[in-house]
Amino acid sequence: MLVAKAGTDGGKRSFWRGVPRWARVCTVFGVVLMVLSGAVLVGYKALLARYEGSVGQGDLFGDQAAGAQQRKSDIKGPLNILLVGIDPRNPRTPPLADSIMILHVPAGMDRGYLFSLPRDLRVEIPEFPKANYAGGTGRLNAAMSYGSRVPGQNPDAARGFELLAMAVQQVTGIQRFDAGAIINFTGFKKIVDAMGGVDMYIERDVKSEHLRPDGSPRQLKPGGGGYLGPQAQYRKGQAHLNGWQALDYVRQRYPHNGVPDADYGRQRHQQQFIKAMVDQAFSADVVTNPVKLDRVIRAGGQSLIFNGRGNSVVDFALALKNIRSESIETIKLPAGGIGTGSAYKGEKLLPPAEDFFAALRNEQVDAFMLEHPEFKQKNT
Repeated sequence: MLVAKAGTDGGKRSFWRGVPRWARVCTVFGVVLMVLSGAVLVGYKALLARYEGSVGQGDLFGDQAAGAQQRKSDIKGPLNILLVGIDPRNPRTPPLADSIMILHVPAGMDRGYLFSLPRDLRVEIPEFPKANYAGGTGRLNAAMSYGSRVPGQNPDAARGFELLAMAVQQVTGIQRFDAGAIINFTGFKKIVDAMGGVDMYIERDVKSEHLRPDGSPRQLKPGGGGYLGPQAQYRKGQAHLNGWQALDYVRQRYPHNGVPDADYGRQRHQQQFIKAMVDQAFSADVVTNPVKLDRVIRAGGQSLIFNGRGNSVVDFALALKNIRSESIETIKLPAGGIGTGSAYKGEKLLPPAEDFFAALRNEQVDAFMLEHPEFKQKNT
């Protein structure tokens, strides 16, 4: 594959000139895990094919069984994309949804709204015969676990995503997701390291619950109940994080480690990191370095399972090419706990959240945000 740095050299025509820009695999995270490249290069079609071939495919919405895999000829807004992060420790253990995000892209396709649903949100989880699940009340992150169970086999994360998507649709009133992705947080470290790390602003001092300053695991206290030994620390201010540091930082959610708003703080840190990661992926250090760019692309593909309901990850990359990290507004939904201490049952969304969902369904998010600036996620 022939590549060259942007610009001119001694009056010679640049190899990069006139070739379209691409990226935003799903913008943010997530796309981060998906949003991974953006470059102008000769042979770019071959690079897109390489990336698409490395991305895991899964029937995340049950479309294949329903015979609904017809490809759309064109991707148009508004779009709703469901991004779910999992942290698989054991292939035999049903996965929980550690991070549940929705990217809403208005009809103009030039900006987005990113919001998280609390993983402990108490919801009605629908019946799901595929996994012999009868339905019931539980925490939202458990929907993926219930849906993933396959008798006599290891759990199937794609099938779990299907049930989780159904539960999220009930909560938000979104009738249909246009695409979805499962992001493997363990593989996420490889993306960060392939980019040479990520620069971001740390909003307050945070200590690691599980890792030492060198990234090795902390020792469990005899008999359980916590850990012993020095902790990795993330100081307030600008920081450069490598893969294990980035993953460790966005996992922290305990007040005693410097995150007083617990899981809501973790949601905010994840959203902040996604935007920082997008900026880094589009930096000159990545897009003008063909070796690094290829590593990032391959690492991203290995870290996610994507379903575009008939459209490929490349189709979405091109459709979302005009979105930049600065045009992604991160949203904080109003919520609170149900019970306290030993009586804690989970989280609930407060009534204004339904007003936001109604605005989203009616394509009025822009107007809603002008009237409700308190929904904008802020550093604290």
